Amino acid sequence: MTSSKNADFNLVVATESAVQSGKLPPALLRRLVFGRLGVRRPETLVRAAYGEDSAVLDLGDDLVVLSSDPITAAGARAGWLGVHVACNDVAANGGTPVAVLLTILVPEGAPPSVVGTVMRDAHQAARELGVEIVGGHTEVTPGLSRLLLALTAVGRAPRGRHLTSAGARPGDALLLTKAAGLEGTAVLAHDFADTLRGHVSAVALRRARGFLRELSVVPEARVAAESGATALHDVTEGGVLGALYELAAASGVGFAVRAADVPVRPETAAICRALGLDPLRLLGSGALLIATPDGPALIEALATHGIAATVLGRALPRRRGRRLLTPTGPILLGPTDRDELYRAFATVPPAP
Repeated sequence: MTSSKNADFNLVVATESAVQSGKLPPALLRRLVFGRLGVRRPETLVRAAYGEDSAVLDLGDDLVVLSSDPITAAGARAGWLGVHVACNDVAANGGTPVAVLLTILVPEGAPPSVVGTVMRDAHQAARELGVEIVGGHTEVTPGLSRLLLALTAVGRAPRGRHLTSAGARPGDALLLTKAAGLEGTAVLAHDFADTLRGHVSAVALRRARGFLRELSVVPEARVAAESGATALHDVTEGGVLGALYELAAASGVGFAVRAADVPVRPETAAICRALGLDPLRLLGSGALLIATPDGPALIEALATHGIAATVLGRALPRRRGRRLLTPTGPILLGPTDRDELYRAFATVPPAP
């Protein structure tokens, strides 16, 4: 017999459309998540909010920066990638990563060596960043079709030096380090190598796989924080356009960015063209979006550390809208529904 409570629940489930792969849409986050966050503690300086990737707690002399991330769409070097992605979020809030907790969920039937490979790669990334893996959880989990990782990064920031995605102000220059779609390009070049063969040269695919080596934004986040940046945002799901919208939404500003001004490497352009993807909406870890009152000065400061950066445009009053300027006319931007990487896996499954 079904209780009326369960019947109501089943009715809601039956009438709602199913969620797709990727981030939960903003409307669902507001309805299902942000109103159910427990007690508001006085130690919390930066709380859970749309566009924010980390929390910041005041627990004493220094501030504690915390961020959690899953790794779901990358098989190659998942442990290495996970440590860097988690630490990127801490750095994007002005923190110095110091520790990581790593949860490894292994599908039934997988060889034990999978765990060893994850830990070998995570260990390498942790040594590169100078952080310690201080705990986590490892288990074989029924019902999984592939390896899943979840990581929590812990960092510290000097009092008064933490940044958020909400600090951009009208007039600030909007900078992007490196280029669009770096992580997604590397994943596609690895997982879709057979599909891309004949459309993208072997040399380009090899260079694209090498983009993984550039996925840390810890160095540029440190330079930006020390140089007076007003807001930082790690470019992840939804790519450059998703990051622009999230930073603008968090800050309550608008922007106008010319699509032609967003740096896209030839390898990314070739792979996206072959698969019918938009490089500006492709998973983009390795690039950092920065708002700053003085774009040229920050570009120069980054260049002294060997980090390339490009001015995409400026933050504008909110009433001016959030626009991507294209040759066929402006496009009003909203939250990115689905990263292009997930669309690629759904529409062009990689060869086994």
